Amino acid sequence: MRILVIEDEQKMADLLKRGLEEEGFSVEVAYDGDTGLKTGKERKFDILLLDVTLPGMDGFTVARELRAANIKTPILMLTARDSTDMKVQGLDSGADDYVTKPFAFAELLARLRALLRRAEDITKLQIGDLVLDLIHRKVTRGGEEVQLTGKEFNLLEFFMRHPDEILSRETLSEKVWHETFDALTNVIDVYINYLRNKVDRNREPKLIHTIRGVGYMLKTPEKQA
Repeated sequence: MRILVIEDEQKMADLLKRGLEEEGFSVEVAYDGDTGLKTGKERKFDILLLDVTLPGMDGFTVARELRAANIKTPILMLTARDSTDMKVQGLDSGADDYVTKPFAFAELLARLRALLRRAEDITKLQIGDLVLDLIHRKVTRGGEEVQLTGKEFNLLEFFMRHPDEILSRETLSEKVWHETFDALTNVIDVYINYLRNKVDRNREPKLIHTIRGVGYMLKTPEKQA
């Protein structure tokens, strides 16, 4: 699950990033409105956390510009000003919900989950009989629950968002681990084996395949017929 945080206060941005990553989210941060708008347009996210007061383009304008560009990603707006007029302006600009600073992190997570539940098309990913529930971070295959660690879940999610695509080790290291491949050595191969043992072992058809000399692929059953 990918979240874009658009927040100019470094301490707040860092706290949000760390807390959300501990909950299993993949987080990217933009520290001003112009960068946030550009990033939100160019890359796909599951939800946006958008501060109102930003250098350059403010949060209201960012929200309006994203909606004008037909970006339908749910937006949770953050502000230090708790007034009805501010909330109305935020919602009218395209935000889906509103949280006033300071807030409890548990409340923020609850609001994020609520927004994600509304966006039903992104709450679950399914390939054949393999189902990944993004809200509850639960995986089943053939109706049987598959127990995964946080990193295994994130790796499987990336595969399921890119079915039938060859994914190189370099791509996986950048998108899942957010590190360079050289820093990971054989870690990726180890985690692929973990996934295979949990997802494919004693099950047919096998979904995770090695593309020798190139990388890995999660093949949909239709492509294997």
